Amino acid sequence: MSEHNTHTAEAHEHGDHGAMTKGKIWKVFFILLALTIIEFIIALWAIPGHHMTQSVGNYVYIVLTLFKAFYIVAYFMHLKFEKLGLQLVLGISFIFIIYFIALLLIEGGYLHLHMPKV
Repeated sequence: MSEHNTHTAEAHEHGDHGAMTKGKIWKVFFILLALTIIEFIIALWAIPGHHMTQSVGNYVYIVLTLFKAFYIVAYFMHLKFEKLGLQLVLGISFIFIIYFIALLLIEGGYLHLHMPKV
């Protein structure tokens, strides 16, 4: 019975966690830094200098933010090293949450425009 309660350090490793070396951490850091620099260039030079419209800038911000969120979640929260089932469950849940937020914003705007003013 005591054999079931025996825990070792090897049992708690998740396979590829050991592959997260200082080099990979620095690589992810520089990727995040580059994305942040691109965002600052867009915000401080491209949009005010009329090299890019505000609406295009907003879409670029959203895409860059999603890339940054992927790198943070995948590497620093170690989701990249988890099993595929957990990755799918969390990814699909995230997509549904974003979908429901978009629906709420659309419906809220509709109700605001079409409700009689009291």
